Amino acid sequence: MSTLTDIEARISSALENANRPRGSVKLLAVSKVQPRERVAAVLEQGHRIYGENRVQEAKTRWEPFRNEYTDIDLHLIGPLQSNKVKAALDLFDTIHTVDRERLARKLADEIQARGVAPNLLVQVNVGEEAQKTGIDPSKADAFIAACRDEYDLPIVGVMAIPPFDQPPEPYFEALADIAHRNGVDEISMGMSADFETAIAYGATMIRVGSAIFGARDPSAVV
Repeated sequence: MSTLTDIEARISSALENANRPRGSVKLLAVSKVQPRERVAAVLEQGHRIYGENRVQEAKTRWEPFRNEYTDIDLHLIGPLQSNKVKAALDLFDTIHTVDRERLARKLADEIQARGVAPNLLVQVNVGEEAQKTGIDPSKADAFIAACRDEYDLPIVGVMAIPPFDQPPEPYFEALADIAHRNGVDEISMGMSADFETAIAYGATMIRVGSAIFGARDPSAVV
């Protein structure tokens, strides 16, 4: 298992190789389907930025931890169902998976009622894969505009998961192009196997799970 220190060193090296400044990439430790003791160990090392796939699992895990660590920065990186919007807004500081009008409308209504909002990213299905969520790349610009202009949502970036069986470079480049032409700062891309490549293509957030925590064992989750 790679340690958190190892990953941080690899990030620093990748930034240097890409002529990017230190600190320009945020490391999301993806804690989904990880036992409590592994997450606690990473918290004890001082890391505070985490990614979760499911609202209910995140709620069960992070509400107790937040009683002890008040500076946790929690990101939803999995699909968000419309009926979980209220719970997600209660829990997450950033949501990476805004991907359809119905969800945008639901988020807008709830955010307006609350008067506060998390940071929001639009998920793009860069590989146009039927089994994945995300807005079609050809519709991304129009959707981002609708989120901003019609729903007044604080869209700060874009997110994608490239096809696992193909080189990621064209997909990383495509996502970065969408971000740049829409004037958003955050580009969430790159995971354990390819985050260094993602950094070379401009990622500002990378999502690393197994390389930090070890292989997932769903039966051990607490």
